Amino acid sequence: MAKKVLIATDKPFAAVAVNGIREIVEAQGYELVVLEKYGTQEALIEAVADVDAMIIRSDKATKEVIDAAKNLKVIVRAGAGYDNIDLQACTDRGVVAMNTPGQNSNAVAELAFGMMIMAVRNFYNGKAGTELMGKKLGIHAYGNVGRNVARIAKGIGMDIYAYDAFCPKEAIKADGVTPVDSAEELYKNCDVVSLHIPATPETRKSINYDLVNLMPKNGLLVNTARKEVIDEEGLLKLMEERQDLKYVTDIMPEKNEEFAAKCAGRYFSTPKKMGAQTAEANINAGIAAAKQIVAYFKDGCEKFRVNKK
Repeated sequence: MAKKVLIATDKPFAAVAVNGIREIVEAQGYELVVLEKYGTQEALIEAVADVDAMIIRSDKATKEVIDAAKNLKVIVRAGAGYDNIDLQACTDRGVVAMNTPGQNSNAVAELAFGMMIMAVRNFYNGKAGTELMGKKLGIHAYGNVGRNVARIAKGIGMDIYAYDAFCPKEAIKADGVTPVDSAEELYKNCDVVSLHIPATPETRKSINYDLVNLMPKNGLLVNTARKEVIDEEGLLKLMEERQDLKYVTDIMPEKNEEFAAKCAGRYFSTPKKMGAQTAEANINAGIAAAKQIVAYFKDGCEKFRVNKK
């Protein structure tokens, strides 16, 4: 019986991405099933009953979903973040969970700079702002997105620093970026900090009052990572006390209305996460996911596995 691959996207891929995935999947003799704009977890649970593989975007692959997918062997998140997959449930069921790192990186990096420029130009309110050229940029986590942020910052003429506890300093230096020894040092010395850390038990609410308060006068915090890493109460309190700070985010905070009311002219959030919302990223991540599924079934390749065996 042919393997069945499900694309489950409440927020659909572009049609060209679906067509590309279909070509890859059907070339192997697999069956492709597409579930879009499904609306409820119940609909997703029903759709996974007999699939061998799944491709999702920001869709929630909960324990209930994984347990309902009796034939599931592999699930791929088309994108870098995978906190929407219950990794323990996958491990318990013998399912391989993967992501597609790097496919959305340029899109996220470009958005980070779009928001930076908007912020330093006072959100285009008609008043004089400042330029990014010559300013100190701190990159918090030097992964695929962080590297693209550094590449763009070089073209603008920024002075670039980075902190990543897991990236060798030599690798950072090789890109012409100055590594620092701690997050505290990064925030203390940089005019702009661009966040790219994942949401883990260790990083949740780690971007807090004390850390951001280290930033110089007129500091700008840019978040295209995860909202869970922000201590919203602490940041809101700090921004009320320090009228010079600005915060722009691609992930709408729980306290969005409070930020907007109390930090007017210094705060912006996209209405929904937009980092990967480009035609190019959409296609790249979907195609990569399909190729990884084929490689897993044909060769047992688990290069991008993110859960424990």
